[in-house]
Amino acid sequence: MVARSIVVTGASSGLGAALARAYAAPGVILGLVGRNPERLTAVASACRAAGATVDEALIDVAERAHLEAWLISLDHRNPVDLVIANAGISAGPPAGSASEDADLTTRQIAVNLLGAVNTVAPLLPAMAGRGKGRIALIASLAAYRGLPYSPGYCASKAGLRAYGEALRALAEPHGIGVTVVCPGFFTSPMTDRWDGPTPFVISGDRATRKIKRAIDRSRRRVSFPWPMVLGMRVCDTLPSALGDRILRGFRFQIRSA
Repeated sequence: MVARSIVVTGASSGLGAALARAYAAPGVILGLVGRNPERLTAVASACRAAGATVDEALIDVAERAHLEAWLISLDHRNPVDLVIANAGISAGPPAGSASEDADLTTRQIAVNLLGAVNTVAPLLPAMAGRGKGRIALIASLAAYRGLPYSPGYCASKAGLRAYGEALRALAEPHGIGVTVVCPGFFTSPMTDRWDGPTPFVISGDRATRKIKRAIDRSRRRVSFPWPMVLGMRVCDTLPSALGDRILRGFRFQIRSA
């Protein structure tokens, strides 16, 4: 698939910024959504320098009405071929705590899951009417099995993975492809806030290449690295007491942003 009008959320840093730069080229129109004005401006400038036309917007993806209006306006001017719902945040309970603050949990669900729905839903009717388009949803290997030190994050990504799998089966007969992405650890500002082991971590550039290649090849799913994928799947199939014991030993804490 050759996409010429592309929306990327969470484009002001990390994977979103890297994907925006990777897709920037002459003849490409990029709609970039982010929350940090300085970083978003820098990403947009880099994409323009690569020859792309850029329309950037400072929008919190949890703000459905604002995001919907901007997306529909963009699609009217430049019919969207590809939307990458990448915006995400992470948090976790304090060390030694038995629970995560409800505000932290609901905020992660609002951004990571509902923010992706807010990004995708306004564009689906027009894509279906044109009979073409692709949606990429950036979930996580945390979607495969809940990790005891990030319950809200895991819940949001598990919900996003399930949403994407269901949406793909629903939308494909209308000409819309869906790629569900479940990466493990890669270098990024989010990973920088992770205190704990990061097994099989890869560079952010390598992760970007893997994800872009999967999207461009219209793959339905991409999960990596395989040792982590296998480990998470095995933990999900083990008796719950054994899986809990294993993952309880995988200790980490996510520092505040």
